[in-house]
Amino acid sequence: MMAAEVALKPSFSPGTPKILFEGPYQSLPGISTPDGQRFLMLKADQQDISASQINVVLNWFEELRQRVPPRKN
Repeated sequence: MMAAEVALKPSFSPGTPKILFEGPYQSLPGISTPDGQRFLMLKADQQDISASQINVVLNWFEELRQRVPPRKN
């Protein structure tokens, strides 16, 4: 997570980003309190870091064509 100071006057001017903290956090859209003073970060569980299985689907586009007929204009 990074932060940067921002000046709004006389024009928008972002400062140099600084690291707030690092870690294996799950990416979420900006979840913050209404006042903008706090935010929520979910730390990934150690078990979530490495996958024990991966599923590879081959020729999925061909199967999609068979299941979804083309649109008629």
